Amino acid sequence: MPSHRGIDFYHIEELLTDEERLVRDTVRRFVRDRVLPTIDDHFEAGTFPADLVPEMAELGLLGANLPERYGCAGMNNVAYGLIMQELEAGDSGLRSFASVQGALVMHPIFAYGSEEQKQRWIPRLARGEAIGCFGLTEPDHGSDPGGMETRARASGGAWVLNGTKRWITNGSIADIAIVWARDDSGDVQGFIVERGMPGFTASDIRKKLSLRASVTSDLILDDVEVPESNRLPEGRGLRSPLGCLDQARYGIAWGGIGAAMACYDCVVDYALGRTQFGKPIASFQLVQEKLAHILTEITKGQLLAWRLGKLKDDGRLHFTQTSLAKRNNVRVGLEAARLARDLMGANGITLEYPVFRHLVNMESVYTYEGTDHMHTLILGEAITGIPAYR
Repeated sequence: MPSHRGIDFYHIEELLTDEERLVRDTVRRFVRDRVLPTIDDHFEAGTFPADLVPEMAELGLLGANLPERYGCAGMNNVAYGLIMQELEAGDSGLRSFASVQGALVMHPIFAYGSEEQKQRWIPRLARGEAIGCFGLTEPDHGSDPGGMETRARASGGAWVLNGTKRWITNGSIADIAIVWARDDSGDVQGFIVERGMPGFTASDIRKKLSLRASVTSDLILDDVEVPESNRLPEGRGLRSPLGCLDQARYGIAWGGIGAAMACYDCVVDYALGRTQFGKPIASFQLVQEKLAHILTEITKGQLLAWRLGKLKDDGRLHFTQTSLAKRNNVRVGLEAARLARDLMGANGITLEYPVFRHLVNMESVYTYEGTDHMHTLILGEAITGIPAYR
């Protein structure tokens, strides 16, 4: 009979290649040995564990599914997903960092950039020598990026950018920002904005109650002059940034299950060790019902993520399938954290256990990279052919 240890109730281990298992186990050890000993302190202090970035780079975790010719690991997408799963089992802030660096900075340069841009930036980003962020969301435009107000005006051989981006992961520590702006013809274009360019500033968003071990910032662009060589030549139209988001959502679909697995392992151990009325609370029917529900949802989510990865590796993944997995698996992560917190009572709200940290982090993951509502409507349109966004 399967044990709760490792949470592989349907023997999904057998579906993984030796390389995929090696990647997962390597990241799992890294999280156990290097992340978990300090992440609670970082969460409480509201600081990002920047000292871990070189180690993540050394392990090949940054842009892991991009080609080796640019200094990346060249992993398949199932292995990449397992990286996201294990990092999120540590903390959403760490997975967010790796996800932004790879899916939202390195990927758009790879997909939409010139060869010179690829050669200049992707190897440095892979080695952790440069950090990037992704500037799409604005103070008044989250779910509706089509309302983008940031402008790019052609000026000789350069572009002048003006606008504000908000809720930007890695913003104040980034060496480059992939900024999306609307040009004079109304087209959306992507630009590599570098730290130190006059008029470009970033300030951190404080007093967060979620993703506290992550840097979240505002980006201000005040007549920032960006050379033509920093424009992403293939990054034209709203489909370009949305394509980047789909890459990030793929990783989040795995990450949600990682958070759920961490909460499940914690609460099973707690229920077996916590005695009330003369016996472990794991012996009570209501407790067992909740544990069975969490295990069932994790198992379904694991299969969903694995199949999503296989479709992506086969080049057959459609963005609506990613929306389904992101929507479902983040719900699983959030529900697992809530039920675990419930079973642990007051102990569930302390940083002695990881559950409440995952719970509040999942509240943010539930709404970023496309809110749960937006993914519901994406699926609704796929089912009916009728867009209901307005």
